Amino acid sequence: MAQPAFLSSLRSRLRSPAPPSPHPRLQPSRCYHVELGAREKALLEEDVALKRFKSYKNSVKQVSKIGNVLTLAVAVACTYEIAVLATSSK
Repeated sequence: MAQPAFLSSLRSRLRSPAPPSPHPRLQPSRCYHVELGAREKALLEEDVALKRFKSYKNSVKQVSKIGNVLTLAVAVACTYEIAVLATSSK
């Protein structure tokens, strides 16, 4: 009984798996750690003058929820007005 060619090639692959070749993108781009200079450290420090302009996650989330509630209220009001107009025009 003859075996199809794809079955024999599949069996030979399963018997002797080839070692996986490392993907060049998965290797780290730097091989050593470089310490930051004085300028980089100064740029990463927190600036007191800019602190009041930062948006905080909780306040942004709260404003987003208020906007969602207002959008829903407007949609419900428009739907109600359309339903009232549809029933009164009959």
